[in-house]
Amino acid sequence: MRDPPVSVGGFDGGGVPLVAVAHGSQDERSSAAVERLFDGVRRLRPELDVRVAYLDHVTPGAEEAITGLAAEGAGEVVVLPTLLTAAYHSKVDLPEVLARVRESCPWLRIHYGQTLGPHPLLLEAVEHQLTGTDVAPDPATALVLACAGSSDAGANATIGALAEQLAARGPWGRVVPAFASMASPTPGEAVARLRESGVARVAVASYLLAPGFFADRVADQAFAEGAAAVSAALADAPELARLVVHRYEEARSGIPLSGVATR
Repeated sequence: MRDPPVSVGGFDGGGVPLVAVAHGSQDERSSAAVERLFDGVRRLRPELDVRVAYLDHVTPGAEEAITGLAAEGAGEVVVLPTLLTAAYHSKVDLPEVLARVRESCPWLRIHYGQTLGPHPLLLEAVEHQLTGTDVAPDPATALVLACAGSSDAGANATIGALAEQLAARGPWGRVVPAFASMASPTPGEAVARLRESGVARVAVASYLLAPGFFADRVADQAFAEGAAAVSAALADAPELARLVVHRYEEARSGIPLSGVATR
C-alpha cells in the first residue's frame, strides 16, 4: 500500500476534481466531440479541475486519470460515467476500475456519479439537434430514436421509455426506438416499417454521444431506407454541458438534485 502523497495546491479553490469517463473510440471524431463537450463544462465552471478519461481505445484510461489526481494530492474526486444509459460499462467496467483505485489509493474519497441519462435535458438535447435538420415536429412525420444498443435489457427499455416521452412532447406522428446493435429493430428496420405503414416522412434522432462507428451505421441504414433526415450526435448540444454539471453536483453532494445547476 502506498503512503498518501503530501497534499498540493490547486484543489481547495476549485472544489472536488472531476474525472469524466467516456467510452472511447478508434474514430478520432468521437474523442474530439467528447473534448468539446468538456470544454463547454469548463466554460460553465472555470474554477473546476476537469479531467477526461476513456474506457477503451483512447488515453488516458480511467484508472490512470484517477490515480494521477491522487498522486498530485487530491483527497477526493468525482468520477462521472459519461454514458447515455446505465449498462455494462457503468455497472461493471467502471466499478472494477474504482475497486482497483481504492486498493491502491485507500485515502482517496471517490464519489461515483450517475450516467448522463435518462434525464429531461437529454430529451431537450435530442430536440435541439433535430433543429439542425430540415425536419420539424409534425403529425405527418414519424421519428426514430436511434441508440447504440446494449446487451442490458434495462438500458434498451430506457430508450423505449424515452421514445414515449418524446412522443408526448410532440407533435410527432409516432416515435419509435431503434438499436444499432444488440437489439431490434435496427434503425434501417424501424425506418422501413414506418414507411411501409404509410407514414409520409420519417426522421431519425441520434441518441448517441459522439460521431463514430454507431453514428455512421445509424445514418447509413436510415438513409438507405428513405429517411428524410438524421440528426447529429449529442455532444455538441448545449444541454449536455449543463447536464454534466448537474450530475457532478449530485455526485459531489450525494443528494439527487431537482434543479440543474449551471454555475
